[in-house]
Amino acid sequence: MYTRKATVAASVGLHARPAAVFVRAVNRTGLPITLAREGLAAVDGRSLLEVMSADFEHGAEIEIGVGACEADIQSVRAAVDELAALLLTDLTDPA
Repeated sequence: MYTRKATVAASVGLHARPAAVFVRAVNRTGLPITLAREGLAAVDGRSLLEVMSADFEHGAEIEIGVGACEADIQSVRAAVDELAALLLTDLTDPA
């Protein structure tokens, strides 16, 4: 398992559009990504409903994790690093 911490920079947190942008990016990785915040259970980063329900607000430090998968560690690290970098943006890209 590989994990990395990141801070949510979007002014509204991971809600509505920012959550949708992030979840699309997670799904493009094809990896079993989880998101967790201290004191709360991890949620499936591929699920818009779970991500929005977790209430990751602006400034929250979350842990991005990848469970067991067949991808090589370099690919996993690159994907998680890209997701962490995405969290540091406003996440308003409609793509």
